[in-house]
Amino acid sequence: MANHKSAEKRNRQAQASRLRNKMNKTKMKTIIRKLDEAVVAGTADVAQDVLKEATSVIAKTASKGTIHKRNASRKISRLAKRVNKMTTAA
Repeated sequence: MANHKSAEKRNRQAQASRLRNKMNKTKMKTIIRKLDEAVVAGTADVAQDVLKEATSVIAKTASKGTIHKRNASRKISRLAKRVNKMTTAA
């Protein structure tokens, strides 16, 4: 438990940022799951639309500092590779 005024404020800030980060990560994971479902279903046009949305969400999550920018780039690249592989196979 924080005893100093500054430590109490830091604790409040940490809790707020933790909730914000959790919200951003949850949103990102949900859109990735949605993309995975579209790829498994084999619907290329839906997968392309969801990929565009997922790219935006992942980039925003990185810009807010919730995940590292290289982590975001890696996720986007892997998702794009999966969608492209699916569309060329179809």
